[in-house]
Amino acid sequence: MSAVRHSHSERPSEKLLKHGASALSEAELLGVLLRQSVAGLDAVEFARGLLRDFRGLRALLSAEPQRLIRSRGLGRAGYAQLQAALEIARRHYQQQLEAAPCLTSPRATRDFLVARLRDRPYEVFCCLYLDNRHRLRGFDELFRGTIDGASVHPREVVREALGHRAAAVILAHNHPSGVAEPSQADELITRRLRDALALVDIRLLDHLIVGDGACTSLAERGLL
Repeated sequence: MSAVRHSHSERPSEKLLKHGASALSEAELLGVLLRQSVAGLDAVEFARGLLRDFRGLRALLSAEPQRLIRSRGLGRAGYAQLQAALEIARRHYQQQLEAAPCLTSPRATRDFLVARLRDRPYEVFCCLYLDNRHRLRGFDELFRGTIDGASVHPREVVREALGHRAAAVILAHNHPSGVAEPSQADELITRRLRDALALVDIRLLDHLIVGDGACTSLAERGLL
């Protein structure tokens, strides 16, 4: 079956309304999003140039802010639109996860965390707070660090878990290097947090490390 094409009169926004967003190419989607920011330019051709210059959509959306802002025709307004769209997608995914009756699917949790953390240029340490039926009560990005690591404070993790009235917790953080292997420091902080949470009768179910599209479970490694 041939791909859906649009004529000159069927512009990307019209195509989206007629066939759905999935019928649009990446350049067309970006063109719809950036149309107001690139007035006077062909938005789709401009988007194709961006995708070519940054070598793909993922690299474009995770590029350094100043490099994007300096891109000809994009500027601060275009950068803000791209980041807002990306954050809307993240929050939509998070709300889908929160609306699930319970976290019976480890894959759904991993997919959410990969989408949320994969392309961050610095480490982010997160907590998912669950009730005693493993329904998600909340999600927080608690600590941010440099590419070399994040400083994680057990006292703050326990305080936030109690504030969410959690019965169990899943920890997660990313490795900006893209390698999802746990370090000795990761194993140490996991044990410290497990013991601190146990003092207030909160179970640590897992600690997940997000790399470049991969997610490693310390529980599956027998490290909890």
